[in-house]
Amino acid sequence: MIKLNYTFNNPKLLELALTQSGADSAHNNERLEFIGDRVLGLSVAALLYEMFPKENEGELARRHAMLVSTETLAQIAIKLGIDKHVRHGHMTAGRSQHMYADAMEAVLGAVFLDGGFDVARDIIVDLWRDLAAADIQAPKDAKTALQELVQKVASGALPVYEYLEPTGAPHKPVFNVRVSALGHTATGSGASKKAASISAAEELLKILAF
Repeated sequence: MIKLNYTFNNPKLLELALTQSGADSAHNNERLEFIGDRVLGLSVAALLYEMFPKENEGELARRHAMLVSTETLAQIAIKLGIDKHVRHGHMTAGRSQHMYADAMEAVLGAVFLDGGFDVARDIIVDLWRDLAAADIQAPKDAKTALQELVQKVASGALPVYEYLEPTGAPHKPVFNVRVSALGHTATGSGASKKAASISAAEELLKILAF
């Protein structure tokens, strides 16, 4: 049972939101994910605007990026039990987090279509407010944090990003990026080159943590 504080008028929307394209190529959650991403983005932006009235656009943007990241979405999906109800086909290693994040966005899209924007926004605010309040200072984005670390350790050096061949379906490519610094490399994936670069930087930061 999904621990979502909402009862669907049309339960088939929830069923669709939990169906990955690998399980059903014709009827899956990709369209719901598309709209859920927009509902989430606007709702979180409005929440941050309200919570941090003294922060500038850049600081709000860094908070926003963290709160709508794959990692955060997957974390909330697991908290709600969505991970236990996703219907999926063959799943490559390391893709589960992306699948849960996509399903979380799709569920929010389903709520929006079923109950309207105000209902979806209230659910998002309820789920995201504590996470938004957890960081007193706006976090640095991973690429900035990695660059500062590399420059500190090796004066004048910069991380090197390499864009690899995209994978996935032609209509929904997954971008892949490799980043190298201080003798180590890491790769990341995302729905855009920017997202993939951030993911790669996050992975390299984990490796370089000392």
